[in-house]
Amino acid sequence: MIAEQLKKSILQAAIQGKLTQQLPEDGDARDLLKEIQKEKARLIKEGKIKKEKPLPIITEDEIPFEIPENWCWVRLGEIVEVKGGKRIPVGSKLTKKDTGHKYIRVADMHNDTVLSHDVHYVPENIYPSIKNYTISSNDIYITVAGSIGRIGKIPDEFDGANLTENADKLVFNHVDINWLMFALQSPLIQSQISDATTKVGQPKLAIKKIETLIVPLQPHDEQIRVVERINNFIIEIESLKNDEARLEELQKSFPKKMKDAILQYAIQGKLTQQLPEDGDARDLLKDIQKEKARLIKEGKIKKEKPLPEITEDEIPFEIPENWCWVRLGEITDYGVGKQVSAEKIQPNSWILELEDIEKETFKLTCKRFDREPGSSKNAFSKGCVLYGKLRPYLKKVIIADESGYCSTEIIPFNGYGNINSSYLKYCMVAPSIDSNINQITHGMDMPRLGTDKAKLLFIPLPPLAEQKRIVACLEGILPFCEGLQ
Repeated sequence: MIAEQLKKSILQAAIQGKLTQQLPEDGDARDLLKEIQKEKARLIKEGKIKKEKPLPIITEDEIPFEIPENWCWVRLGEIVEVKGGKRIPVGSKLTKKDTGHKYIRVADMHNDTVLSHDVHYVPENIYPSIKNYTISSNDIYITVAGSIGRIGKIPDEFDGANLTENADKLVFNHVDINWLMFALQSPLIQSQISDATTKVGQPKLAIKKIETLIVPLQPHDEQIRVVERINNFIIEIESLKNDEARLEELQKSFPKKMKDAILQYAIQGKLTQQLPEDGDARDLLKDIQKEKARLIKEGKIKKEKPLPEITEDEIPFEIPENWCWVRLGEITDYGVGKQVSAEKIQPNSWILELEDIEKETFKLTCKRFDREPGSSKNAFSKGCVLYGKLRPYLKKVIIADESGYCSTEIIPFNGYGNINSSYLKYCMVAPSIDSNINQITHGMDMPRLGTDKAKLLFIPLPPLAEQKRIVACLEGILPFCEGLQ
């Protein structure tokens, strides 16, 4: 992300002295370092902190770049005291009940602060064993396990909270808290943290390694000016970050929105040219009605109660003049399919489960001939539309390329009158029809499309030649949309 890279560049410029003007009246960082050393000596003398082994001198080879003359290179341990947190005893658990003893976990440490939406507390019975391992609002945290190297401040509401063993606290005086936080977030320090992290077993950043990190120390007044400049930049960076997030979301959603728009255009007659020689879909509908009457007479299908006519008020959008609105049950055998008991299914038959169909892509993830049918299945033949009625928002639909058997959660159906199966397939997932489907499903956790309601769905019916052109056009365009994912 550009915003993140820009922030890193600004932080790096800040610790190289390239972000602000150097002023002689700022004094010398070496004098600031002497004040810190005097303060540490006093605290050691008073027994408030322990005397530590001197940190190694910074060599010329360790210095990564030049800094202004009134700055100086220091080990982090020279200007801060690093103290670890404490894990709760083995076998014990934190609680969500407010005991008055907040416990800060690495999971709470985000965005340079501590989040308060999921606060955990130390139970009273184990508090005495970890009560000394706290962090104050004057300290900075650094994560040392899990997501290593996160830096942040402690909000006032967490002042005095217990600190996880997976983070350390940095205790300091004489340096500005915001300057120190920005310095530790800079690429220079983060690179050192990465190098200092143990890579064997569970990655961990040791206190001794933190103490030896090298930092360019600026005079105090310069620190204040640097923080002010960075904060001004960060306002713009956050705005850029939000813009980038919106752009990323748009880029992610664009292929799907484009695909949906194309499918909707297709069933509205806006994707292909309308040709007079195609004829009228009403003639196709008459042929379908004759075919159904013949099949009823021959006993091949049952005569059903006529479906309600579509009124003008129900029509969701305009279609070309030579198209017509029909109900799914008028033009297909949806729900009329044959169910076969498990014992009658021949071995090595193709048995299709809903999980085998990839959502929204009209593709199979696998084709299984080795399944044992544990229950009755729906029989289907080559060319059938196979539509997943369970959780139809997943848009699982394919055209069978050979005969087989499928889960009863999949409905096989064919169109009458040589209606193009692929056109029906695309209709079932076009936005307006899919939206209607999902409004009439039943069941909360596992919504299903009921057969009777499915038969009432409105379908825009074009002439056969137009159906074929629509399908050819979609099959040329939709793979391009998939390629944008």
